[in-house]
Amino acid sequence: MTFFCSQPLFGIFNQTGRCRCEINNSNQTHETDQENILKEHDGRNCCRFCRRTAASFQCTELQPHTGLERQGVNSRGSALASTFARQENCEILYICDVDTRAAEKCIGGLAKTFGMRPGQQGDFRKTLESKDVDVLVIAAPDHWHAPAAIMALAAGKHVYLEKPCSHNPREGELLVAAVEKYGKVAQMGNQRRSFPNVVRGIEELKSGIIGRPYLAKTWYTNNRPSIGSGKEVPVPSWLDYELWQGPAERMPYKDNLIHYNWHWFWNWGTGEALNNGTHFVDIARWGLGVDYPVRVTSSGGRYRYQDDWETPDTQVINLEFANNTMITWEGVSCNNRPIEGSSVGVIFCGENGSLRIDGGDAYSVYDISGKLLKEVSGTQVDSRNISNPAGNLDGFHISNFLDGIRRGAALHADIAGGHKSTLLVQLGNIALRSGGTLETDPSNGHIKGNPKAARLWSRKYQPGWKPVV
Repeated sequence: MTFFCSQPLFGIFNQTGRCRCEINNSNQTHETDQENILKEHDGRNCCRFCRRTAASFQCTELQPHTGLERQGVNSRGSALASTFARQENCEILYICDVDTRAAEKCIGGLAKTFGMRPGQQGDFRKTLESKDVDVLVIAAPDHWHAPAAIMALAAGKHVYLEKPCSHNPREGELLVAAVEKYGKVAQMGNQRRSFPNVVRGIEELKSGIIGRPYLAKTWYTNNRPSIGSGKEVPVPSWLDYELWQGPAERMPYKDNLIHYNWHWFWNWGTGEALNNGTHFVDIARWGLGVDYPVRVTSSGGRYRYQDDWETPDTQVINLEFANNTMITWEGVSCNNRPIEGSSVGVIFCGENGSLRIDGGDAYSVYDISGKLLKEVSGTQVDSRNISNPAGNLDGFHISNFLDGIRRGAALHADIAGGHKSTLLVQLGNIALRSGGTLETDPSNGHIKGNPKAARLWSRKYQPGWKPVV
């Protein structure tokens, strides 16, 4: 497995053990080590499947050993590396990051905690050439998400991709097409799809515990400081800024950009709406059972500070659907006051009551007058922790992803669904940037009759970097 963080990748291989193969319609059981497995079968048969590179599920894998390569380990990437390392029979083969300091720190942490020392590679693309790498884990900046995932899928790798799954809607469509074309397992990191009590809460919602739900209100609050006015300075020796920019149009390096503040610049980031809104808009879409809207409105701006921050620090997005339902998202990036008692969450309003899911693995049910009827508690989440907000809960989602590779298990958050949820908040940003209101096609989310907004469906790329499928 390889990790790609500021770029992460994962590669997977089989440990010594017993493997039962089905090859040419004949059953074979043998004792073998990794070297002999590779000599006996090609990459599409059982032993390669145990390494999680197989394109089909023709065998039963026993005692699999998973090697991982990770792209991007400065913040969120480092936390993901630790979570993957905790999975049974999982080994990280490479850490890929354009920041040499971050890569070295992550490798040192893995060595100290887990006794593994992955290789270090600045350019994740080189690891895609390795037959020992079977999974790319991507926790890079948003402008890298879809392009890196498409490269990995085309190279025959499975992909675990942090949200959002794309920087813009067109990239999301290309990513969905790539998953279909190359037949690999790809999961988006909207981890609450795997939180046990959140799953239970959505099941109760769909079973009618509050009647027909018609509104899902979602929100996020924080108290982010000003990023100031950046100065053009020489690129630090520890940073490959050219590769960090990758598909994005080239812009001068400034001292207030890397590592986290890129979120607030349209060239690389997608604002708070996709940074944190994606998670709970996804839960809202899941609970209401909707896909694409018919109408999108948004308002907001950069109100708290006057600085280089381009995306809104205050924003409201409204999404209306053909089945007479609605999703709202409210983002307040610079004021810690909780909404509905929590810094992040979703409330479903129904005919007979409401159901609330906050940042953790818990939910509450209320009757139509607001009286608490049921409360299911679980692990709490620090939604303002930028690197590892959900802690060990992420393991449920990662385990599901690995089961999808090993055993063909249904994914909790496949890319097709991840694209739909990502698109909802992308449309909110497009509405805000193009006049406030969009009419959209409920069959695919495409913008209707608005050329100005339609220009934001994709982006301008650095020459030679435009993703293709």
